Amino acid sequence: MLQAQNLSKTYPTAGGPLPVLDGISFTWKRGDAVSIMGPSGSGKSTLLYILGVLDTPTGGTVTLDGTDPFTIGEKEQAAFRNKNIGFLFQDHCLLPQCSVMENVLTPLLVDGKPSNEFVKRAGDLLQQVGLGHRLHHKPAELSGGEKQRAAIARALIRKPALLLCDEPTGNLDRKSAAGVADLLLHLHKAGETVLVVVTHSPELAGVFPMRLEMNDQSLRMR
Repeated sequence: MLQAQNLSKTYPTAGGPLPVLDGISFTWKRGDAVSIMGPSGSGKSTLLYILGVLDTPTGGTVTLDGTDPFTIGEKEQAAFRNKNIGFLFQDHCLLPQCSVMENVLTPLLVDGKPSNEFVKRAGDLLQQVGLGHRLHHKPAELSGGEKQRAAIARALIRKPALLLCDEPTGNLDRKSAAGVADLLLHLHKAGETVLVVVTHSPELAGVFPMRLEMNDQSLRMR
């Protein structure tokens, strides 16, 4: 379960404090799939980065399955993030020198050599995203849609409680974007995660059962 209580974020600027988030509260359960739209600069990505423990809130609390990651040290935060949160960005961020299989396994390297169980899971995930025939290819040999599907497999390798996506179809053509959207929802349902997607795309937002809009530092139903 992902919970936020009175979440706020203010940035210091030369002209004074700049509020970006103000009093945001919600409770999302595993199995919930949420899209968030809003104009540029409305705070969508800021909210996503706080939920992903990549930025720190100015006020309020965030808990994931009962743990507030902002009450623990930086080293513990990094371990918490790696084990509990998957990320999918507009840029796939694949390592060009590594194969598709190696890229999917990279989140596990902090613990040493991946176990046979995780190697099998990586192969299974790549089969599910349609890349079973591309395990040993490098990213340069993949299309844009294939790279993003590999990134989805990587984001899910640890069976995260929370999957955060920032403009995951922003660099894709319409057909590839639709395929990635369908794939995200399909894999999400099978994995029982909380799925949160920030997007400017009405087409992508429209396929999600829970649609929210960020505006005036607040989060509202669309």
